[in-house]
Amino acid sequence: MNPLLDFTGLPRFAEIKPEHVTPAIDQLLDEGRAQVAKLTAADETPDWDGFVVPLEDANERLGRAWGQVSHLHSVMDGPELREAYNENLPKITQYYAELGQHAGLFARFKALRARREFLDLSSARRKVVENELRDFKLGGADLPPEQKPRFMEIQEELAKQSAKFEENLLDATNAWSKFIDDEAELAGVPDDAKEMFREMAEADGKSGFKLNLQAPSFMPILSFCSNRALREEMYRAYTTRASEFGPEKLDNTRLIDRIVELRSEAAHMLGFANYAELSLEPKMARTPQEVLDFLETLAKRAKPYAERDMAELREFAAKELGLSELKAWDVGYASEKLREARYAFSEQEVKQYFPEPVVLAGLFRVIETLYGLAIREDSAPVWHDTVKFFALHDKAGQRVGQFYLDLYARDSKRGGAWMDDAITRRRKDGTIQTPVAYLTCNFTRPIGDKPAVFTHDEVITLFHEFGHGLHHLLTRVEELGVSGINGVEWDAVELPSQFMENFCWEWDVLRHMTAHVDTGAPLPRPLFDKMLAAKNFQAGMQTVRQIEFSLFDMHLHNDFNATTQTPLQLLNALRKRVAVVIPPDYNRFPNNFSHIFAGGYAAGYYSYKWAEVLSADVYALFEENGVLNPEVGERFWSEILGMGGSRDAIDSFKAFRGREPTIDALLRHNGMV
Repeated sequence: MNPLLDFTGLPRFAEIKPEHVTPAIDQLLDEGRAQVAKLTAADETPDWDGFVVPLEDANERLGRAWGQVSHLHSVMDGPELREAYNENLPKITQYYAELGQHAGLFARFKALRARREFLDLSSARRKVVENELRDFKLGGADLPPEQKPRFMEIQEELAKQSAKFEENLLDATNAWSKFIDDEAELAGVPDDAKEMFREMAEADGKSGFKLNLQAPSFMPILSFCSNRALREEMYRAYTTRASEFGPEKLDNTRLIDRIVELRSEAAHMLGFANYAELSLEPKMARTPQEVLDFLETLAKRAKPYAERDMAELREFAAKELGLSELKAWDVGYASEKLREARYAFSEQEVKQYFPEPVVLAGLFRVIETLYGLAIREDSAPVWHDTVKFFALHDKAGQRVGQFYLDLYARDSKRGGAWMDDAITRRRKDGTIQTPVAYLTCNFTRPIGDKPAVFTHDEVITLFHEFGHGLHHLLTRVEELGVSGINGVEWDAVELPSQFMENFCWEWDVLRHMTAHVDTGAPLPRPLFDKMLAAKNFQAGMQTVRQIEFSLFDMHLHNDFNATTQTPLQLLNALRKRVAVVIPPDYNRFPNNFSHIFAGGYAAGYYSYKWAEVLSADVYALFEENGVLNPEVGERFWSEILGMGGSRDAIDSFKAFRGREPTIDALLRHNGMV
């Protein structure tokens, strides 16, 4: 049997081959279309069990199979799999575009909504129907028949261009490497990073050291290497990926122009003034102007702190490092030196206290304490031998959810960190389907016989992604369309993830998740106090950097005029107004901004800051009542994590907090008060 067609349990990753993809997807598409035809031909008035459930069943099977293919494409990319993925992506896109503008389905949902019995449905089921009606309008179901083919063409081309953007970025990242024979060129680089570089060279059958543009290689050079020429060389290679400075076939410039143009055309067809308006329709923020006002207010509050940070850094670099002019490739290095000088510790020193097994045990302790759960390693077929699998059980011993943990960077894996759903909780045939999540990072793998050690930033990233995972796994909703993160407004979906980051700054949490990789000694309290003192080090600079990207994204999709400006010129103009670090002219950040061109954040990148307001305010209640307070944890689970998308995010926030959100906690957490 084709493993992609087996939905009886966990994905059969050990057996999935590229040749399984097309037959499985073709069969599931045929079944989906047959089910739609049957449901729209029926004479009886639609009800939940006879209409919504069979439609969900067919689409869930397709979603689960394609989800496995997409996941493998992200974490184990190879020529055959990429070919199979790209062959089937247009078919998948076409199918969902067909569904989105299917007049018969739209009419059936409207008929279901109009029934008197609609009011007898649970609030979660009513929300599913309301969301469907909204999404039909956004999918083009209200378009005149003569416009629907063009709208579908746009959706198909957008899917293709976004996939190509991500592939170009991966290929451009992997295309660059550098071999170094003289260890003196790596002066200042931590020993564990050099050991990794040595192992990478050995794997290629060479002596010396190999550098590449993946984060575990790039970051130690930019942060620690005193060889300024090497820092600049790597900075240039990294910031010009997938641009005109590399192979033409990997240049994302034209893809950006085309993606923006297609999004604008689709928005206009649906009656929106621009793509930003379309993007915000299912989000918390109501208008592009509301988002821009929010970002400008935050920029106004943060810019003085950012300017102060930058002035201090320039002064330190000139006086202590002999850098009379601070360049973009000097900022990370000078910042690390300033942090060491001011707070008498380095990231490298801290890193030795965070070996992977102890970090995971500490993370799981937080979850177990707050929610009364138990997390145990479990077994399942995996896609790579470094992937781990775990199960969560409640106090009664019932399994609540399961998750895969894929922590290390590798050539076949796209960059960044993310959570995705493998299986979503729902009630089916009288039983509850257990949710399953993918948690994916790009950390440094173990070197030699020691466990992997993580920087504190990587620990924060792990907690962040685990917050997304808990949002998916701890849902108490039983309707697929609003279970877990389904149906949650995009600008609220970061709330649980950013909320989790706060625990990485709590002594009662950290002291239980540290053990020096060589001595086993826990993190000393004086070192933690230095970390805490440095917590908001350059918070102003980091905040305006995120605002810079958010403003670029929103203006690009709201009021950008391609006849008078390029996207890069738009970004440079915004930088002059908001940024304190002005990169060199060759920097091509838009060409590797996959969040908005390939990752679903288009006209939504602001949501990181938007949700941070919510998460900081939520965490303030834990601060007031004890950060590992199980009673507050249960309330957070029941009012936010457990509700999924079954009610508006603002209502879930107010149910938990008892009031509207305020910006105060965010500013306080960032030391900007």
